[in-house]
Amino acid sequence: SALPEKKMVFKGLVTNQEDKNKLKLTPVIRYPLLGGSALITFEKAEVAQRIIEAKEHMVQLSHGEELDELDLCRVRVQAGPVDLLLPSALEVRLRQSSRSILLCDLPSLDIPDEALLDKLELIFSKKKNGGSEVESREFLGDSNQVLLTFVEEGVAGPLIARGCIQVPIGKREYKLKISPCMSGDIADLQLQPSRCPRTVLLSGIPDVLHEETMRDTLEIHFQKASHGGGEVDALAYVPAGRHGVAVFTED
Repeated sequence: SALPEKKMVFKGLVTNQEDKNKLKLTPVIRYPLLGGSALITFEKAEVAQRIIEAKEHMVQLSHGEELDELDLCRVRVQAGPVDLLLPSALEVRLRQSSRSILLCDLPSLDIPDEALLDKLELIFSKKKNGGSEVESREFLGDSNQVLLTFVEEGVAGPLIARGCIQVPIGKREYKLKISPCMSGDIADLQLQPSRCPRTVLLSGIPDVLHEETMRDTLEIHFQKASHGGGEVDALAYVPAGRHGVAVFTED
């Protein structure tokens, strides 16, 4: 229902006219995992399908042959598919800021970041340099690029038209590239259901063993071919009374 905000820097040149309006999506899905359940990912999709088709599984909690009442050391768990909503199409409406610019090609200097920001603010706040009063300045993550925002509207346009500026820092001058700052919002987002081919949701797991022991027990059970299982790639278990979040990435 709400997408996280993310600051991004787009680099490079458009080399294919047909692809200039295309944006590749790499979804990272956060899936809520309730207590008393587990997600198990197999190396092969056909193994996951067999486990799902069986629906219910009897998992042995103890391998002690001396126990007579087998029902006391077995639990029933339910197996089901994992369905996710993945983006199939995304339309982003972009706008060029009239108050912000992006400074690129910053030199690697042996000075604190704040000192460099102070220097840049001083330079771009002067009218003779085409600037104006600076409202804010910040590094964009670890991209070594600085976002400058001016108080007045329309300051960014003439600076961007210049393309670059010579900046004196210390005893040297450096040529910095001035780029536009693009902001945008999602105009249209289309989702489609997608079933995980190798992952199974196990539910109804009672809280009768320690977390690590139960995780090992489940993995041992479902990797056995005699139980319809196979090699396990990953397993996440959340005991009853707790909750977790599983992260799905593109396979």
